[in-house]
Parts: sequence; structure tokens; C-alpha cells
Amino acid sequence: MSGSNPGGQLPFDYGHDPSHLEIDFIEGDGNRLALAHIRAFPNWPHPLTLIEGPAKAGKSHLSRIWAERAGAQFVAAGEMETLSREDGTVPLVVEDVERSGYGEDALFHLLNQSMRDGRPMLMTTRDPVANWPFATDDLKSRARLAQRFTLALSDDIQLSQMFVKLFGDRQIAVDPKVIAYLVARMERSPEEAVALADLADRLALARGGAITRRIAAEALAERSGTEFDLEGDDDE
Repeated sequence: MSGSNPGGQLPFDYGHDPSHLEIDFIEGDGNRLALAHIRAFPNWPHPLTLIEGPAKAGKSHLSRIWAERAGAQFVAAGEMETLSREDGTVPLVVEDVERSGYGEDALFHLLNQSMRDGRPMLMTTRDPVANWPFATDDLKSRARLAQRFTLALSDDIQLSQMFVKLFGDRQIAVDPKVIAYLVARMERSPEEAVALADLADRLALARGGAITRRIAAEALAERSGTEFDLEGDDDE
């Protein structure tokens, strides 16, 4: 983080790039089967794979690990129509399949080609196939044939490791006791962990200091819409 911030000025947001290296993936009970499947490539029993899970659960991280291993191409919405007519062999990644504006006919043809020719294809989604906003049951029936893996945060240890990675991506060292404080009091979802890490970082930058227990308490209060309370224990 940057140094002092005189006058309470808003900090400049330098941004950060999260690491999607395989070594940085946080393995836990809630994603172990999916990770094992990614690592088993090319020995997949079926060319289609579907990874389902909430926002920030690790779907994109897994898809990038697989793309590196398989030499796969990420499919943009505008490319799908052309790809569906080419009958290529390059493995494909289709992220957020239900919410990225993919053409229904083109996606249907790609799924058929994958199954017909054994073309490896990895899809990610937040929602069950039954809730996808496509008109035809044929597309959904093809998607249901994929090997499906559901991601979930399984325990406090995995959630704590997620915070370590989130702060590490920002090149911030945070006391494990502060992370434990966050984990014990937060809404338990990967999306909330990302939001809390970002907010705590911004609060600390605005004060020109480290992410302390007080900062963590302020972030929790702001996220939950409750009054700030450090439970009578001021650590600063």
C-alpha cells in the first residue's frame, strides 16, 4: 500500500491483477473434485464440462488453469457464430454461458460439435441449466450431458485462505487475527469476501495505514449497514 494520506484525501486506485496461476488456486472440499477434473485433462471421459457456482467462487480461475493446460480459446459472444460454422478442433472455454449474450443457435451447434467430434469444451455458469434464459429445451438437454461440478466455500480455513490470496494480490500483508475476525463475522460467500477485501483496502488507503481490526470492523459495518462497533477493543 501507499504511504501517508494527509488531509484525508481519497486514495488513488492503482488497481490490481488477481493471480490465476494454478499454484495460487485455493483448494478445499468445495472445489476439490472440479480441480481434479481439470488436472485430469486430456483424460476426460466426456468432452463437455460444466462448472457451476456463485460469483467469485473460482470458476474463472479454474477455466484459466484449464486453458493453460489445454491450449484452449476463450470464446467471446461475437465470435461464437463464426466458431460454430468452422468445425475446428481447438478446445474452447465459454464463460458465464447463461449471461454473456451468446447466440442460442451458435451455442447449440458448438455443443453438438463438441459431442460429435470430441472437441473439449469447458463452460462456466452461476445458475443451474434449468434456469438458463434460452428458449429451446434442446440446448439445455445438450448442456445437461456435460460433466457438472458445483463449487462452494466449504469451511473457515478455505475462506481464510481466500482472504490471504485477495490481500496478496494487492501486495498487502494482513495479520491472521484480522482475517479470523473477518471470517467469524461476515456473510459467508466468496463474493462478500471479495467486497470486504476491497473495502478494507480502500479504508486503509484513505487513512494511510495498515488493515487493522478496526478497519476490518468498519468494513463489516459498512457492508452490513450496521453501526460500527469494535466490541470495546480498540487496537489502534
